[in-house]
Amino acid sequence: MKAQEKIQQRPRLTGASVGIPPRHLNFKMPDNKTKYLVTNNATATMFLVMLSAFFPPGERFFVESVRHFRSRAKDPALKAAIAGFIGQEAIHSREHERLNKFLTERGFDTTFPEKAVAGGLWLLEKLSPRQKLACTTVMEHFTALLSEALLEDEALASLFDPEFLSIWQWHALEELEHKAVAYDLQELVGNDKKLRLQASYFVAGALLPPVMISWLYLIAREGKLTDRKDLSTGLQLLLGKQGIVRRIIPKLPIYAARRFHPNKHDTTKLENTWREKLFGDQGSLLSSWRNQPEVDI
Repeated sequence: MKAQEKIQQRPRLTGASVGIPPRHLNFKMPDNKTKYLVTNNATATMFLVMLSAFFPPGERFFVESVRHFRSRAKDPALKAAIAGFIGQEAIHSREHERLNKFLTERGFDTTFPEKAVAGGLWLLEKLSPRQKLACTTVMEHFTALLSEALLEDEALASLFDPEFLSIWQWHALEELEHKAVAYDLQELVGNDKKLRLQASYFVAGALLPPVMISWLYLIAREGKLTDRKDLSTGLQLLLGKQGIVRRIIPKLPIYAARRFHPNKHDTTKLENTWREKLFGDQGSLLSSWRNQPEVDI
C-alpha cells in the first residue's frame, strides 16, 4: 500500500479524540421557588447573572479570534483541539443564552450586562487579529482559574441551587479541557511577553468597568445595594479571605511569566475527577448528554 493511501486511511482526529468533546446537553432549569440561586443571596447570585450575561458575546469573541488563525494549524492534534474548542465554546454560548432567558423570566435583567460587555468587546475588536487572540488567551487564563476554584470549592457548591450548579460545573470542566488551545495557536502565530502584557492591560481596561458597573446595577435593581447583611454575605463568598474570586487573583500574574503555558498549571486530576462525576457511569449529567460517544472519552 502506498504511503499516501495509508495516510488517507488514518482516522481523522476530532475534538473528542484529543480530550475536548463538544457535549450537547439537555439542562433542566432551576425550579427552586427561592428567588436567589446561591444561598438565597442577591449579591452572589447577581455576580453569576452578570457572568452568564457576559458569556454569549464573550464566547463569540473567543471563537472568532481563534477561527481567524485556524488555517495556520497544520498539526492534526492542534487542528482537532481547535475544532473541539470552537464546538465547546459555541455550545457554551447557546446554553448561557438559554440560561439568560430563564433568568430574565425570573425577573433579572440580563440585557444590561450583555450590552455592557458588548461595548467592552467592541473596543477589543479594534485591535489586530494577533492582539485579539492574545486577549482571548488572557480571558481563557482567567476562566480556567475561576473554573478550577469552583470545582474545588465544595463548601460554595453546597450553597447553589443544584440545577443551577450543574450548568456551571459542566462549563467549568470544559473550560479546563480546552484551556491551552488558544494559547497553543498563539504560540504558532507569534507570542512574546510584551504581547501578553499589552493584552492583559487591554482586557482589564475594556472589561473591568462593565463587570463592576453591571454587578452594581443588578444589585441596585434588586434593592440590595444598602442591605448590609446581603452585601456582606455575598462579598465574603466572592471576595473574602477564602472567596472564590479572591483565591484566583494571586494566580493571574503568572500569565505574564516568560515561560508561561496553561498546562504548566496541571489540572488533569481535577478534570478526570469531574468527568467521572458528571459523565461517568453514575454521572449526574449522563442522562442529559445527547451526543454521547459509543466508547468512553
